Amino acid sequence: MSEAATPTVTAPPGLLASLDPLLREWLPRQRWFAGKGRPVTGFSLVAATELLPSPRLPAPLGQGGAPLSRLGLYHLLVRAHQPLVPAPGAPEQPGDCYQLLIGVREALPPRLAPALIGHVTEGPLAGRTVYDALYDARPAEVLLEALRTRARIGRLRFEREADQEIRAGLVPRLMTAEQSNSSVVYGDTFILKLLRRIVPGVNPDLELPLALARAGCPRVPAPTAWMTADLAGRPWVLGVLQPYMQGATDGWELALRELAKGEDFAAEARALGRATAEVHTALARALPTVTLGHSQLRQLVEGMVERLEAAVQAVPVLRPYAPGLRSAFTALDDLAAEGHTWTAQRVHGDLHLGQCLRSPSGEWSLIDFEGEPARPLAERRMPQPPVRDIAGMLRSFDYAAHSAESPVPGWAETCRAAYCSGYAEVSGRDPRTDPVMLRAYETDKAIYEVVYEARHRPDWLPVPLSAVRRLATAGV
Repeated sequence: MSEAATPTVTAPPGLLASLDPLLREWLPRQRWFAGKGRPVTGFSLVAATELLPSPRLPAPLGQGGAPLSRLGLYHLLVRAHQPLVPAPGAPEQPGDCYQLLIGVREALPPRLAPALIGHVTEGPLAGRTVYDALYDARPAEVLLEALRTRARIGRLRFEREADQEIRAGLVPRLMTAEQSNSSVVYGDTFILKLLRRIVPGVNPDLELPLALARAGCPRVPAPTAWMTADLAGRPWVLGVLQPYMQGATDGWELALRELAKGEDFAAEARALGRATAEVHTALARALPTVTLGHSQLRQLVEGMVERLEAAVQAVPVLRPYAPGLRSAFTALDDLAAEGHTWTAQRVHGDLHLGQCLRSPSGEWSLIDFEGEPARPLAERRMPQPPVRDIAGMLRSFDYAAHSAESPVPGWAETCRAAYCSGYAEVSGRDPRTDPVMLRAYETDKAIYEVVYEARHRPDWLPVPLSAVRRLATAGV
């Protein structure tokens, strides 16, 4: 029986039904909602946990007869139901599961206006206002205290490394930058990343940083604590608390800043290459590696071809380039058929400039090991050729170059070369010495970008399309 069919509930009956009409409007507007373009037709409850009791109506009175503002707090895991295609009468399917932290108040103070979900008209919360509680300090404090004390609340489990301490009373603030998850910073000491789209199983965003920390790799912030749900005998990773790198700048912001000044970024790109190689080397030591021969490469190539065919159907502008793009994959298969083999290992899985932080002292760190959230968890946890991460970073340099208000000729090419050189300094192998594998992974990444931009940011579509044109003719 599926997890969705056997919900775990420590909350009032009818809670989800009372929230349903509000969530149908609110959820698709969130940056982290994955089912954009298809209506939400309903929800099923995976788990509900009451973290703070919801306020009673009418509100109790305080001194002087003024009503007290009381706060309720629910942790929900809900599965959104959506049609397979955005058309009337299309069959529905249980969609993605999302983590929601729902705050409940009689009325919402003005400071929480951006968090509003809506006003409940029926059910156990009738007459209350519900909102995204991560905008509110008190609910964020509840989560940190649970992590600090290793709490057990319903099916929720709050774990902490035995040698890590969390000081009470750290002031929280929600990071409002658009991202595929939500993050809360506590007093410039910790950052809690709450995953929004939840899947059962071991999440690499916890698994890999833990492995790297225990292997002594300093390039990745070590997890301090984490939050899971114990459902149907399987762990569902919900969030990870890590040290907050105060004053650090992410690679994307830094690259754009240097581009705007017309400054060279080659030294930083080289340092990033070294940092990536250090992480790859540590992962290869800490976790198993495998050898990819022809049969394994054929499966990998078949997956790339399938993604290409699906992308051509979803974004018809790709159709003229399809034969050239397919040649990038068949060339890899041909090389494997000749007896070439490759080593595969655990990798970052979604590496780009925005996943790298540069400290004020100039050291680079890699963050966010979740992988591409749209891909199945089992695939994200599979050993992969390290060139997959390298291709992602090379594509990121290209994105940065195209984002500059005043283009700098040759900027991306210089960064790409410096990054590969830095990688070779640590790993002993320059990614450019395997051009067939590198082209295949760059092509796969560019195809993914085309589909993403077509769905979410059409104005950005020319960026990956320019790479598609280059990659489609690279083997000619």
